[in-house]
Amino acid sequence: MTEARPFESIPVGVVVERRRPKSAWFDLIWRPTSIFGGTSGAKPWTVLSEEGDLALIYAGATEIELYRSETGNYRQNLESPMPSVWVILQPCGGEPPYKLAAVTVDPAEGEGLTEAGAAIVEMLPMPEAIREKVAAFVGRYHVEQVFEKRERVRADPEALARQGRRHRQTHG
Repeated sequence: MTEARPFESIPVGVVVERRRPKSAWFDLIWRPTSIFGGTSGAKPWTVLSEEGDLALIYAGATEIELYRSETGNYRQNLESPMPSVWVILQPCGGEPPYKLAAVTVDPAEGEGLTEAGAAIVEMLPMPEAIREKVAAFVGRYHVEQVFEKRERVRADPEALARQGRRHRQTHG
């Protein structure tokens, strides 16, 4: 099976925060905090600012991949009270302990990734520049799917009974 290729993509950069918790159960807490269109000249995992127990870090660049088959999901996201972007950090067992795995604007994909696991998935407000690009993509490629209710085919109990008798004669 071949994997579908994105039709368009939007380059983005991601900023995460690293914070020392007040709890003795955790050493550090990592959380994506913002996303911006385009990329930065900084290397991934560059500390942007540090104050006390909080550091803001440029996690790196990636792309939001847009597929024509998912325009309905993108439109649903854009029409929601708070259009969102989901950022996924995967543990990598090194230093830093996470890698930037993906960024998506597909609510179904974003919600699916929030299931139990070791990844960090954070839903962030969609920046206006990204919203405009996603809206333009939806405007170009969305095709409304008409729901057609299928008529249920009723089972013929006589045919099922005959089939059962035939099965018993050949196997009984």
